[in-house]
Amino acid sequence: MNRLVAFLLCLSISFSLIAQSDNAYNLLPFPAQFAGKDGHFTVSTATRIVVNAKDAGQRAAAQTLANQLKTVSGFPIAVAPASPALAKGKHIVFQAHKTGKCGPEGYILNVSPDRVVVEAETPKGYFYAVQTLLQLLPTAVFSPAKVDNVAWNIPACQILDRPRYGYRGLMLDVSRNFMPVSFVKRFIDLMAMHKFNTFHWHLTDDQGWRIEIKKYPKLTQIGSRRKETVVGHNAENYPFKYDGKEYGGFYTQAQIAEVVRYAAARHITIIPEIEMPGHALAALASYPELSCDPAKKYEVATRWGIFKDVYCPNESTFAFLQNVLTEVMALFPGKYIHIGGDECPKDAWNASAFCQDLIKKLKLKDEHELQSYFIQRIEKFVNSKGRAIIGWDEILEGGLAPNATVMSWRGTEGGIEAAKQKHNVVMTPGDFCYLDQYQGNPVQEPLAGGGFLPIEKVYSYEPTPAELTPEQQKYILGVQGNVWTEYIPTTQHVEYMVFPRASALAEIGWIPQGPRNFEDFAVRLKEHLKRLSYLNVNYSKRLLDIRAVTQFTDADQLQVRLEKLDSDSKMYYTTNGKQPSTSSTEYFTPIALKKTTTIKAISSAGAQFEETFYIHRAKGKSYTYANAAAEKSDPNKKKLTDGQVAQSPRNKSEWVSVSGGDLEVTIDLGDVRPVTKISANFLKRISYNDFPPTSVEIGLSQDGTTYKDAISQPVKYTLEGSWGILPVVADFKTARARYVRIKAKNAGPASAGFPREGLPTAVSVDEVVVE
Repeated sequence: MNRLVAFLLCLSISFSLIAQSDNAYNLLPFPAQFAGKDGHFTVSTATRIVVNAKDAGQRAAAQTLANQLKTVSGFPIAVAPASPALAKGKHIVFQAHKTGKCGPEGYILNVSPDRVVVEAETPKGYFYAVQTLLQLLPTAVFSPAKVDNVAWNIPACQILDRPRYGYRGLMLDVSRNFMPVSFVKRFIDLMAMHKFNTFHWHLTDDQGWRIEIKKYPKLTQIGSRRKETVVGHNAENYPFKYDGKEYGGFYTQAQIAEVVRYAAARHITIIPEIEMPGHALAALASYPELSCDPAKKYEVATRWGIFKDVYCPNESTFAFLQNVLTEVMALFPGKYIHIGGDECPKDAWNASAFCQDLIKKLKLKDEHELQSYFIQRIEKFVNSKGRAIIGWDEILEGGLAPNATVMSWRGTEGGIEAAKQKHNVVMTPGDFCYLDQYQGNPVQEPLAGGGFLPIEKVYSYEPTPAELTPEQQKYILGVQGNVWTEYIPTTQHVEYMVFPRASALAEIGWIPQGPRNFEDFAVRLKEHLKRLSYLNVNYSKRLLDIRAVTQFTDADQLQVRLEKLDSDSKMYYTTNGKQPSTSSTEYFTPIALKKTTTIKAISSAGAQFEETFYIHRAKGKSYTYANAAAEKSDPNKKKLTDGQVAQSPRNKSEWVSVSGGDLEVTIDLGDVRPVTKISANFLKRISYNDFPPTSVEIGLSQDGTTYKDAISQPVKYTLEGSWGILPVVADFKTARARYVRIKAKNAGPASAGFPREGLPTAVSVDEVVVE
């Protein structure tokens, strides 16, 4: 079956794209311009890879291809200099492109039954052409060993390819959990396979300093080690529980230089990140004099989060940071040095007489402008060395440093503002680009920080904001995915969280602007996952998951719609509590439920699903909130009556949450009817200031104005212990009502001694069940 694929390149040229009947063109990221043709080129024992012997870029890329082909086929594939004898043979030929269509990272690839011709203008172009050639070959080409009984055919096609964005990156945090050099190289290999060109290496933070600085040996002697690590999620236990095991690790400068060379050979630039002025505990533990209170005892952080201890903006600190950055810049030859700039509490500066005097002396408005002064001092130094700084979007606060590039992570607003100010921007908003979030049901997934980011949402992201004018859009350099490792302790876990969501980001950063077809991407991705299997990548199989969405008919009937991203597989389900099999009912249309029911389902691809759906009198009913905070937490007004109950404290996105005030919600049942029982679940996560309400009042009304039969009850719970879900139940004997109002009393600011003392607490609730 032929597939029509259409993409537009910014060159204003378009091709009609027709794939062969065997769907052989499972390329990822897909080329900017592509045309499938009849026939194929066959790699044989006689095949040679022909290059201009004087072109080092051709030779390096060709050797990469030759090595892999030789490994998997056993053929004597070799790189050979161009000669008259090879001019007419069935070979793979590299040659320089002369007419300027490729650009700094593009290439042209022409595959015919008689030969393969690779053209590019740069070593990067040749390298990326090889990545595409490998994907055109049978998937077994990615095997680390010889594979027998494979016809090494390359389907005929014509490709003119170049990326949409010049910046296509992934960030790996090695401060929270250290990753060995061998894995960092593997990570870089996987990036190169996906045509990423920038590796953002998060090397310092509160929980560990991971880079050797020869002038300051205590940074690794002390700052690279923490005495223990928090157990479970940061919000899981109050008080915090710890494992009692010392943890550490760092990279020597020799190892750093080795990784930089390794990445450069794969055309990946490394951006090192040295955090400042916040996230500095590892440095302060090593050199307390860098703080605003040198007499205080500092320790490398043993749990996750934001800490009030930050660098003091005095001359000693600036001398220290300049010396550190001098050694860092000697190791990393790229343009950018990342200086962090995010999540810097101002408490220490507020309490510091020195800082307050400095604010007055410099005629600054406040501590935010003091941070801007800090960043601008660092930028001037970095600029003096011929480099540029890049920082998280908080560096906008108090005034942006003149030449800084902004990495927009708190949504897109920071990136939009920076672009309007004519500053370069890398888009990396948490809602789309934070690969440490859950990608499946949190109950069934490894522990993560929170949030939910399925692969289809990643693929839906458009990095260039529509709010910008065409001129402002030019400041959007590209897109980056981030991997924060608080809850990712192993290399296999990193791979599980990153892939295949990074595969989706790779395509976003590469293909031309325009409509994207996730179903087409998913088809190509399934073949791509086989490549990752050959490479022994521990990728997530959440692409195969079955998911459920509730919906309601005009007759007030709850229906459950089962969904899956894998269009090739079938689904089978039961509603009688039995385990489903391929002999069970095959799913075609939404499942109508008349009573509370557990649906169990499987797919022919091996996915399993089980969830209980609650039928009650408030199902699908509309409701209103008394405050805007709840509206923001539940904009579609579905969470409390959708028949789906939050299953875990792990993912707060399942809950409706109000911070700093009481929660009040009124549900309209549609008409007056008997009400015998009302129940709701409240969230307890003390370490994250999610306190159950101190009391809950449940009132009933027939007219929406006068409420009677109100039941007020205290909520009893212990502060200590693990996080949990607390039910509140109110029984009514003979009540009748149309409106149900629930008022949950907020616990007030966290008292002294709590991890977030003085800060507002939140009330979080899920499904309100009315019987």
